[in-house]
Amino acid sequence: MEEERDAIRVLSRFKSETGEFSSSVIDLPIDVTVDKLQLICNALLQQEENVPYVFFVNEKEIKNSLEAALECEKINAEEVIEIVYQQQAVFRVRAVTRCTSSLPGHAEAVISASFSPDGRHLASGSGDTTVRFWDISTQTPVYTCRGHKHWVLCIAWSPNGKYLASGCKNGQIILWNPDSGEQIGRTLTGHKKWITSLSWEPYHSNPECRRLASGSKDGDIRIWDVVLGQTLLTLSGHSKTVTYVKWGGAGLLYSASQDCSIKVWRTQDGVLCRSLDGHAHWVNTLALSTDYVLRTGPFEPVTRREMDYNNKTDLQQQALKRYEAVCSKGEERLVSGSDDFTLHLWHPERERKPVARMTGHQQLINDVKFSVDTRMIASASFDKSIKLWDGRTGKFITSLRGHVQAVYQIAWSADSRLLVSGSADSTLKVWSMKTYKLEFDLPGHADEVFAVDWSPDGLMVVSGGKDKVLKLWQH
Repeated sequence: MEEERDAIRVLSRFKSETGEFSSSVIDLPIDVTVDKLQLICNALLQQEENVPYVFFVNEKEIKNSLEAALECEKINAEEVIEIVYQQQAVFRVRAVTRCTSSLPGHAEAVISASFSPDGRHLASGSGDTTVRFWDISTQTPVYTCRGHKHWVLCIAWSPNGKYLASGCKNGQIILWNPDSGEQIGRTLTGHKKWITSLSWEPYHSNPECRRLASGSKDGDIRIWDVVLGQTLLTLSGHSKTVTYVKWGGAGLLYSASQDCSIKVWRTQDGVLCRSLDGHAHWVNTLALSTDYVLRTGPFEPVTRREMDYNNKTDLQQQALKRYEAVCSKGEERLVSGSDDFTLHLWHPERERKPVARMTGHQQLINDVKFSVDTRMIASASFDKSIKLWDGRTGKFITSLRGHVQAVYQIAWSADSRLLVSGSADSTLKVWSMKTYKLEFDLPGHADEVFAVDWSPDGLMVVSGGKDKVLKLWQH
């Protein structure tokens, strides 16, 4: 019986995720394991180093053996089976497992927390009207920045890591220097209601990092020159609150609103290119497939390559190269999450219609993020679940369940193998993308967790929330 089973062989060929065949047809035993497939694929592609791959057959991942992945399908011995391979990050991020520091200091809830593009600085914004900078190496507070008169609702690092912008409930935006804690230039005023979202022009578009976009409850989007402290363009077109703005890598700005639409603007002159309609309720959140490379610009936080920070031309080339590598398989993709319990996947540079309408959540969607390798989308919802979707087709993959209250924010590790979530149930949870199961449960906060961020180098997670404390988590 065993001999008979061993004798089953199938004709196969390897195909890249972009559709190129890397080999002629080869004859494989049906019980070939993933490890063997790794060796064969590396040999066929003549890789000098052993590169990690994931394999799929009929869109199903091969987790153990080819046979296990095929068992639901009818195997036809005459047919050639296409095995699609995808390269994974060579480095591995280790799951964060423990809290290494609790950082008190804020007098009210921590609303936002974010690592700088190179992963060397950390900033937080709070309901106590202050922005704080923290020293990551000593895990201590460095500067408390006072200037806002109302809650700090959002913060955003410039792609060169030299400024942090913060927006408050009074509609003002202030720029801070992370090295001195001092305010840079004048306060940016003009919005009539509170600031909901901030997004910088990407480094590869302009290494000067002078232009910043802001969205507000007053329904306008403003593009600022932060050096002159002036509004360059006011984009009016939304009829209600602008909930989110994202500055894309191709000279377009995307804005989401409570008027149920997403608008696409040309950033050089403020012309409205198109309106993306389809949601039936407020659009809360947006994510781009290029978010990680736009966030980190010229930096390669994982390798921490030494750079000449004064040579802007080189840095711009580096940022452009990194951006184009992510866009090599087509243009930026945009995903939107809404109060109508759905997500929509878009090709916003050219199409008005969504590529996919993603349904399944039972409550409104708080946060959505593309994995760093852009292959997956994760969405967090008030329905206590996180859902995973295919980053290209929008097809549903699975639900991650474990939180007992609303999930507010999620963040991917730099190698796309792990996801961390923060919830109203006061815990963080780390999820494995290999098993789609809970890897670590991280209790420790005394109340709801509003903000989570995974450092771009993968070494650390920060969380903050209603208990006014920031926590740093490491392996």
